[in-house]
Amino acid sequence: MTAETTIVTSIAELRATLDAERAAGRSVGFVPTMGYLHDGHGSLIEAAAAANDVTFVSIFVNPLQFAPGEDLEAYPRDLEADAALSVAAGAALIFAPSVEEMYPEPILTSVHVNTVSDPLEGRHRPTHFDGVSTVVSKLFAIAGPCRAYFGEKDWQQLAIVRRMASDLSFPVEVVGCPIVREPDGLAMSSRNVYLTSEERTQALVLNQALRHGIELIEAGERDPDIVERVVSAMIETQPAAEIDYVGVVDAMTLLEPAPLAGEVRLLTATRFGKARLLDNMGVVVPD
Repeated sequence: MTAETTIVTSIAELRATLDAERAAGRSVGFVPTMGYLHDGHGSLIEAAAAANDVTFVSIFVNPLQFAPGEDLEAYPRDLEADAALSVAAGAALIFAPSVEEMYPEPILTSVHVNTVSDPLEGRHRPTHFDGVSTVVSKLFAIAGPCRAYFGEKDWQQLAIVRRMASDLSFPVEVVGCPIVREPDGLAMSSRNVYLTSEERTQALVLNQALRHGIELIEAGERDPDIVERVVSAMIETQPAAEIDYVGVVDAMTLLEPAPLAGEVRLLTATRFGKARLLDNMGVVVPD
């Protein structure tokens, strides 16, 4: 930590601090996280710090986006390490509220983004995105005018947040940042810590299979079902892999175009032991 970096735990103090920054003419960058930060988060913070005068990071494990039986209590937490990474990447302020601060009484309001929330993750985790949309809308209301940075690894989440911010007229510019990968191609994720060494080796198939799917599209394949079957079959060559879904969809609407056209995104959620890993790649379908 540095003398210039502050950890704030109250909504009122955060609002007052950010209002003062904007009153002094400074722009605000915001990186919302659930903590246990890695270099992927670091890249978001660096992007925010490069484009704004002051950047803050929220660290909050949001209970609304965990269904019963999911890993809320087991979700890894390390505020000291998170603060150190945030500072090193350029954050000036860390917002680390308690659950009681964010939800002082049972929350009766829920934000749902129709259509974009429904397929893929929405089909497998039907309450998840309402929890995400609700907490992000609350964070946007607390933060005020700013630029907010999200990673493209959670592509469906990014599309939902963009649509929510537009529909509800938040004074927030939502900025998507590229996936950060390990040298061997595995997408960085807080859940990678759950992988055994053997599962981690097998998980490399996700990057390989998605790349193969993109190559199929670039070579002229326009049937989404064929692309999905080929990618799924490649992932299933690894014995530890349990696919939740493979989908190829319009990048903004998350609907499946048939035939494939425009900007599309090839996505998967696949389990390797305790770890449920998301990955995706995009391509503009050649005319």
